[in-house]
Amino acid sequence: MSTPPTTRGATPYTATRRAALGTIGALAVTGLVRPTAAQAASTVRLDGIDVALRAGTRAVVTVNRTSGYRARVAFWQLRSGRWDVQFLTTDGRIGYGGLVAPASRRQGSGATPLGTHGLISTFGKWNHQTPWRMPYRRIMPGDFWVQDNASGHYNRYRHQDQGGFRWWLKGADSSERLTDYGAQYEMSVVTDYNYREQVRHRGSGIFLHVNGSGATAGCVSVPRHVMEALMLHLEPPQVPLIAIGH
Repeated sequence: MSTPPTTRGATPYTATRRAALGTIGALAVTGLVRPTAAQAASTVRLDGIDVALRAGTRAVVTVNRTSGYRARVAFWQLRSGRWDVQFLTTDGRIGYGGLVAPASRRQGSGATPLGTHGLISTFGKWNHQTPWRMPYRRIMPGDFWVQDNASGHYNRYRHQDQGGFRWWLKGADSSERLTDYGAQYEMSVVTDYNYREQVRHRGSGIFLHVNGSGATAGCVSVPRHVMEALMLHLEPPQVPLIAIGH
């Protein structure tokens, strides 16, 4: 969930853009912990954040709150037995409600859930001819993220014509019309926070997406060029995770 958007169109993907993006992988990082595989068991500490690894995880996005709604967001990969940061930004954003334990989060609070969550799929404004490896869905008119607490499709991507949720509602049970956030949702990654459990009133639609004008409403956001790089690097065989801390 995001702040109100400034809409803009998606930029077509080209080989030249991919080459340019590759240069940010060479960023030097100081002061970040890079443990070896021997040190990593079920938990590894990256940039001061404890990451609860899953079987096969070789890619992690860390989100380290620095002040207010600002955060340092880094992308890590396990290579040759070593966790190395590939690129980062100091202009990451979290929710206007700060950080909260996952089980304590409430819908509409604007808080970002702490802890480790899976990165499971993507959506956005680009066409299907992209080099991205994660499951992807292009946003179409009538697409919503369901936040209707009475719906069996709570915390799911769904088109209004499919029914099963009250897409027209306003207020506490209003769902998120994805086309309303053209800039932020140009490229988005879905986390598995409350995705399988679907606990009502705990909140839904916790994504990793492009920065808006300020804080998010509970998601994590990064500058557009960083989001594009993440979309290029994420792939299911790496069992990617996002770890949020402070």
